[in-house]
This record gives sequence, structure tokens and C-alpha cells, in this order.
Amino acid sequence: MCYNSGCRGLVSSLLYFSAAALFLNAASPRGNVKWFNNLEHVNTARLNEGLGGFEPGDPAPGFEVHTLDGQFTYTPQNDSKRVLLVHAFTNKSAFLECLWTTSESLADLLEYLPSNTEVLLLSLDETAVQDALWMREQALSAAAHRGKEVLSRLHFSPVPIYALGNWIPRVLYSWGCGGHNCGLAQVVFSSPDWNLPVISKRLNARYDWLNGRWGSDPYTLQEAGDGCGPVASLEGAVAWISEGGCSFFTKIKNMAESNASGVLVYALPGNPIQDMNCVGDECSTSLNIPASMVHVEPSVAQALGKGRPVNITFQITPSPNFFFAIDQKGALSEMGWFLYPTFRFMAWQAEWFSFSEALREQLSRPAVSVSVFDDHLMRGDAGAQATVDLPEDLLAFNGLELEAALSCPGRRDETCAHWDHTVQLFICCDETSIYCNLEIGRWITAFRRGTGHWLTDVSPLIPFLNAQKCSFTMKTAPWAMPWVTSLNLRFTHNNQTGNSSETLRPFTIMPLFNGGTFDKDYNSRYQEIKFSSPASTKKVELYAVITAHGSDENFCGEFCVTSHHFQINRSINNSLVFESAGSPLGCALRVPDGAVPNEHGTWLYGRGGWCDGLQVDPWRTDITSQLDLTETNSVLYFGLFEGRDPNPQTEPGYIIMYSYLVFYK
Repeated sequence: MCYNSGCRGLVSSLLYFSAAALFLNAASPRGNVKWFNNLEHVNTARLNEGLGGFEPGDPAPGFEVHTLDGQFTYTPQNDSKRVLLVHAFTNKSAFLECLWTTSESLADLLEYLPSNTEVLLLSLDETAVQDALWMREQALSAAAHRGKEVLSRLHFSPVPIYALGNWIPRVLYSWGCGGHNCGLAQVVFSSPDWNLPVISKRLNARYDWLNGRWGSDPYTLQEAGDGCGPVASLEGAVAWISEGGCSFFTKIKNMAESNASGVLVYALPGNPIQDMNCVGDECSTSLNIPASMVHVEPSVAQALGKGRPVNITFQITPSPNFFFAIDQKGALSEMGWFLYPTFRFMAWQAEWFSFSEALREQLSRPAVSVSVFDDHLMRGDAGAQATVDLPEDLLAFNGLELEAALSCPGRRDETCAHWDHTVQLFICCDETSIYCNLEIGRWITAFRRGTGHWLTDVSPLIPFLNAQKCSFTMKTAPWAMPWVTSLNLRFTHNNQTGNSSETLRPFTIMPLFNGGTFDKDYNSRYQEIKFSSPASTKKVELYAVITAHGSDENFCGEFCVTSHHFQINRSINNSLVFESAGSPLGCALRVPDGAVPNEHGTWLYGRGGWCDGLQVDPWRTDITSQLDLTETNSVLYFGLFEGRDPNPQTEPGYIIMYSYLVFYK
């Protein structure tokens, strides 16, 4: 069977009828009486256990699903540490069509799906048999071209979701679903000559490339050829143009210069809808009109060819969720936004599960844990505050880790804050000490996602804990939506040999430089600091946490490459360079380090020293060999943009920094 004039490949009649027979057998009461009786018993038991509904974090009950290759069985709470991703396909979604027809998307599935991850592929439609066969054919074709073996972990079910008879439909239909990866985006065509409108699925051009958005009022549609050249008299109309002949960028740019209000690109007969994106230098040019791709509609083409008026409006019809997951612990999980149609977003979610599992193993190591916040609401000027008692034998520890977690007021992503914000942790153990109200930890909130759990080694800052009772304040922007925070202090013995004489311990910290507005006067605000090493010093470490924010005409500091230099004795330079800032996948590639995947917004791009939904790692450099421990030394800081002092002409960005010298003995 072929959908939308060839957007699907043809499948052999032999495969079709064998799969159809499998589906009919699966649906036959006579062939599956025992299976359905067992299912009814299990469902009744679950309702009696209070499992009438499901939320993220709930344990996933076991289930069985018929597949093209037999049967897929999920057993809860097994010890395999395997991840299961569930994807529900519908041919009514242009996004999902593109997900399955784009070679790059299928390559991402084959290349990046972690080895501990399996995928259950379902269909929401009555065409589930054909859908399963077609999806498998697409995967087989992509695998053959790349010599990849991944199909043993892909399970294609010919049973439509409404006939599964288990709890999966309840999750797909009840969980909130909004954004780029769900809902049915559509164009509604109407004409005085038609009794009924024509409704076509659409895929918007990349959100991060075009600044235009479709409005709610009707537009007039006008034929504009292939769009590879300017067209007269498009003022206020939406251009109806064919694919091919030139790049999508060229088409949309020409239509923008022709004063079109928007662009509808239609796929040629037999071709799938494509992901319209810029390429290379095109991406540096901003286009301010909306654009979408649809399948060619013969009635629309005929009406325009006869000079008859065609009007269009845009709508999104709600749909079930298309994705959810079960992590290694057997807990249900949302999958977040897929910002554009590629299976890489599925792989990133699985990578984060692997990070989370590794973190659980780290947290199982011996440590003395002190709870600071336990599901504490953080909001407003006060943030989250607590005073705690520290271990009495504090001097016995030389390791300190911050175990931090951020979650949302509700269990679903839809309750999460809409923006990313800096979260800072301050400490005060003695109000008379220079160490009072200094920052010891920093994280960045995720954008509309409720997962975040990190472990940050801040062992050099142990001297801040100079009393038996310490106060902690964690805060973000006071106007931000609330977050629920948890924080534990983990005290460890870093010396693995058991010989205390082989372990150096930090005993003094000297505050250095803070950040500020990244403008032409940024570096002139800093003066050289002279210092002498305390007696008995054996090692000196430079310790800094630096993040760049805001955006001038150079996208500084969030998306520009800045460098930060600490010069010792005016001769030796220690540099931290944010090389990945502005790169397309700079932060997405840090999912294995704990960056929360599939957030809203531009979470994928590299940033100046930070990523949405990630801890900010301290930068540590041993500078002992650069110093004369018996004499006075000096340290000077300066920050540069492209090797020179910053000099923005528009709104300057800013640097948030704390830096210390840590002395060990």
C-alpha cells in the first residue's frame, strides 16, 4: 500500500497478507481467549491496586504485544537494565511521515540508539498492519545501506493501539502532548466552488531558522511556480510553489522579497514531505515569513489553474502522544519535544537514561550524606533556604560532592518553568568570615522539562565549611516559575591508599575575580592581585566557575566564543575557552554528561560555559609550578571575544563568575 501518492514504499503482497493473517489471528476471540481472559484478570487486578491512571515516574506494568516477528514481552522490574522507548505512528502527521522518510533521521536511529535500548513501534490507525510493514521496510532499507544491525531491537506491531487491550493507550491518550513532535498540524483549503474544505497535513520549516509564524486569520493562496525567482503581485498572499529547482532557502527568500505573507511548498507527486531547513551560510540570513510543506492537492492546483480563489487557514488538531519511555528502573517517562523530525531525539532520551543509571551507581558509593533540601519549593527573592548540622568529624573528609536535583511542581513537563535560568548555591557558616555568602555551586534549569539530577565535585571548597552548622541558600531569578529542589552534601574520603600522608587537603581559599557586563570596559575593571602562599602550602589550584549570558550583535555572551585568562606573574597564561558556544549541537552532545534532552527552545546549541538542564562544572588548574611559594606572586584576569577586548555596539551580555585560589597542605 502507498500513502500520499508515493510517500511510502510498496510492500510485497506476500508480506502484506502474512502480516494481515497474523493481525486477524491476534484479534480472533477463538484464537486468543486465554490471552484476553488473562488480560481482563490483570486489568481488574491493576484497578484494584489503584493503577487506574499513570503518571511519569510510576512503575510500568508488564505487558505483551504481538509483533511482525512473534511477540514482544515487557517484564517489570527486571535486572536487565534495559530501556524501552515506545513510538506510536500515524500517517495523519506530516512530522511523523518525515521522521520515517528522511534518510538522515533513519541514519540517526541506526547510528545513535544505545545498545541497551529497545523500541516498540505501534500504529494509531486502522492501517496498523501496513504501517508496521512499511516502518520495518524503511528501517531495513536504511540498515542495508549502512551495514548496521539494530533491527533485533526494533519491534513492529501490526495491532492498532485501540485494540492492544493493555495500559499503553491510556498513557498515550492521557498524557499532555504539545509542541513540535505531536498534534496534527494542518492546512485548511477552501474555495467558493467546493462544498467542503480540503484539509492537508503540513510540516513547518525549521523553527530556529524562520522567524515568521502563521496567524489565525485566513490567507489568500496564489500560484507562484517553483519559487526560484521573484514573482510580481504577491502582496499579502501566501505563495503556492512546488519543490525542486532550487533550495528551500532560495524559494522562501524570493517569496519574502516578493512581499508574500507566507509560503506553502508542495511535494511533487510520489515524494514525501521534507524537513525544510537552511544549509551552511544560508542559516546566517534571517527570513521573517512563515513557511510549511504539504502534499500536492489536485483540487487546489485545479482551482488556482482556473483562476478561482482559494483561501487557507492553519490549525492544529489535538492528538495522542506519539512517544513515551520506560527507563532502566521500570519507571514511565515523558520524552519531551522533538524539535525537528529525526530519531536522534529518541536516542538522546536513551542516552540520558544511561547517564541517570551511571549516576545511581555513583551515588551507591560510600559517603556521609547530609540533606540540605528535600523537595523544597524554590521561588521568589528568598529562594530555598536551610541551616544544617555538619558531621562532627569534618576534618576526616577530603571529598565534597553536591548531589542536586530539580523537578517541577507537578509530575508532567507541562507544569515546568517556561525558560532556562541560572541556579546558584550560596553558603555561610560564620557570618564574621570572609567565606560567608560565597557561591559554591551552579546549575541551569531545563526548559519545560522536569528531569534533572547531577553530582558535582566541589572538594576544593571544603574550607568554606568552617563551623558545625552552616546555612545554604539556593536561588534563581525571583520572577521565574517555581522549581522543586533537592540537595545533599556528600562527604567522602578521596584517599584510596589509606595512607593519610599521601593526601593533600585544601585549608585556605582566597577569593579572586567576579564577572560583570561584557562591554568595552570589562577588562579595565580588574586589577592585578598580589598574594603570598600560606606557610606549609604544598599545592595551589586555580578554581573558577564561569558562564556567559545575554546577546549583543555578536550573540555575546551566550552564543559567542569567549576566552577567559588568568595570568600568573604576568608571564604564564591559564585559559578557559568556550569553543562550542553557538555550535548547532554543542549542548545536545552533553546529554551523556547530564544535560536534560528534548527540552523546549534552542537547548541543542552550545553556550558560553553552560547548557540548559546541566550543572556548571568547575574549572580547576594546578598552578603550583607557576609560583614561587616562598615569594609574592600575582594573578590577573581578563576576558576576550575573538582574541580582543569586547566592544559591543548593542545590548552587551554579561559574565557570571566566581574564582578562587585554593591552597593545599
